[in-house]
Amino acid sequence: MSIWNTIQTNIENATGIKAELNQQGSVSGGCINQAMRVQYGDVAYFVKLNSASQVDMFEAEAQGLLELKNSNTLRVPEPVCWGENGQQAYLVMENLQMGGPADPAALGAGLAAMHRVTRDRFGWFRSNTIGATLQVNTETPDWIDFWREQRLRFQLELAASHGHGGRLQSQGERLLDVFAQLFNNHSPQASLLHGDLWGGNYGYNREGEPVIFDPAVYYGDREADLAMTELFGGFSRDFYSAYEDHFPLDDGYPVRKTLYNLYHILNHLNMFGGGYLSQAQGMLDDLLSELG
Repeated sequence: MSIWNTIQTNIENATGIKAELNQQGSVSGGCINQAMRVQYGDVAYFVKLNSASQVDMFEAEAQGLLELKNSNTLRVPEPVCWGENGQQAYLVMENLQMGGPADPAALGAGLAAMHRVTRDRFGWFRSNTIGATLQVNTETPDWIDFWREQRLRFQLELAASHGHGGRLQSQGERLLDVFAQLFNNHSPQASLLHGDLWGGNYGYNREGEPVIFDPAVYYGDREADLAMTELFGGFSRDFYSAYEDHFPLDDGYPVRKTLYNLYHILNHLNMFGGGYLSQAQGMLDDLLSELG
């Protein structure tokens, strides 16, 4: 059975509506998955495709979207169905009409509301991916241990396996031993996080409602989400003002954001190599100089 026959059958099973799948068209923008927009009867859907081995990645993304949706805060594309046919994996989602007027204050307020959704343990019930990299989310009551072992040490060991040793590893080990000092006056709750919140993973629908997508969901320090919004640009001053109005940040965030963004730069080093090595080393140096 072709992937499109499989998708048609599973949309029918998920929606209870029988129709024909047609008008398949590619959508640009993704670097990991193939993205398509398809018509099923009178309804358009957004479809991601990858190799069959990536079905767990799509399942985790769908479950992350449902976790965000169930917070009743920011809009997300609702997952419809997912699976694989032995050759390709797929994720079918609601096709939101994007391109409306920007409302960064609504995005900031919505993110603040989402971050007030908390649990008693850091992590999530399953691992997922950050870009194309495994993101381990084993639940733990201790945030510092979670960030040390499941975020920084994981990425540093992966970098070592890719041949990035030397000063990156020695400085990384030093940081793992001392970064807890950055939390002397900061006791984060386990907030619901998007997990990969850069400028390419949000937009506005035709009504101007903010939408977030492509998550790497877990429960953690809300500053980790805020930090990434500053890493690659794409968020306005009105966004940050609205967020602070609804959920002010603690003292020490300007330094901790470097700690949190180091995770993403190490991940980019592991996925893409190149200039991310010097950037990661510079961030390590900045953090160690702050810590003495």
